[in-house]
Amino acid sequence: MAKESANRYGIEIRNLSKIFGPDAAAMVPLVEQGMSKAELNERHGHVLGLRNINIAMPAGSIQVIMGLSGSGKSTLIRHINRLVDPTAGEILVGGEDVVKMTPKELRAFRRHKTAMVFQKFALLPHRNVLENTVYGLEMQGLPRDRQVEAAMRWITRVGLSGFQKHYPNQLSGGMQQRVGLARALTNDAPILLMDEAFSALDPLIRTDMQTVLLDIQNEIKKTIVFITHDLDEALRLGDRIAILRDGEVVQQGTSQDIVLRPADDYVANFVKEVNRARVIQVEAVMAPLSPDAAGHGPAIAAGATIEEAMRLLASAAGDSLTVTEPSGKPSGTVTLRQLAEAMVNLQDTSDGQRGHAAAES
Repeated sequence: MAKESANRYGIEIRNLSKIFGPDAAAMVPLVEQGMSKAELNERHGHVLGLRNINIAMPAGSIQVIMGLSGSGKSTLIRHINRLVDPTAGEILVGGEDVVKMTPKELRAFRRHKTAMVFQKFALLPHRNVLENTVYGLEMQGLPRDRQVEAAMRWITRVGLSGFQKHYPNQLSGGMQQRVGLARALTNDAPILLMDEAFSALDPLIRTDMQTVLLDIQNEIKKTIVFITHDLDEALRLGDRIAILRDGEVVQQGTSQDIVLRPADDYVANFVKEVNRARVIQVEAVMAPLSPDAAGHGPAIAAGATIEEAMRLLASAAGDSLTVTEPSGKPSGTVTLRQLAEAMVNLQDTSDGQRGHAAAES
């Protein structure tokens, strides 16, 4: 595989299905014809893991896959580096189908193009922090001085400077996961796979690790696939989110798409308790300006949340803000009343839209 810069890597999953059982390939036509997961198990003794998954993951962004236990999210991420082989479909990384790789090509792909962070840390207990962190580079055969240089850079970056000689049993859970993250980053792979990476951590430590990841991602722009069952985590981390249920994608899009336009009652139940002020952006509620019009009040950048806008209004004179594009050009205005009403009414609006759509169908 040609050596390309990390920002050119993206992942595209096409028509991916996974069926567990002795005659899985023969079950594919039944699944394609709409046989349910329960019926496939009852009538044929096979388990449907994934059904016709299609997700395009932009290079250099964080793609979150979320769902409840048993939804297929961990099965899905394990297809990307072929820890699980698909029953049908394609997994394209940088335009190359991982499914068609030879054993030798697959070993090289796993060593150089992907790194993985696990929920239960997966550290080697007989190795200290430094030796755990260099492990991937050892497998690649890099000179020892380069291994240590790269490892110490990331050990320091994740906040573990001075702990390189400590062993896993001497570290807290949050510190152990920092080692796991440093180990993955030391490999310098363009793709980072994170399977429930923060789920075993206490809430405050979990939030701290999310911040660490976002700060690092702003620098390195890896293609990150992040698995979680927590919507707040998904909304905070994901540039795009795909929600799975019973092995199928029920909705995918940005956090705005998910919160403002839930595809069905299953997704609506996920988002109903979300702090909307921290998710909804000012563009969703602003009054657009004509091209030549000037705004009124302090400027706030497009992409800012309702919470950020209300904070700015609280410290400014007046009750309106001007929403500006990246170029600085005004694109709309938003008032305190609009912001307050949005927090109350948007859920009612989306509920009404779903009900109206159901009535029409």
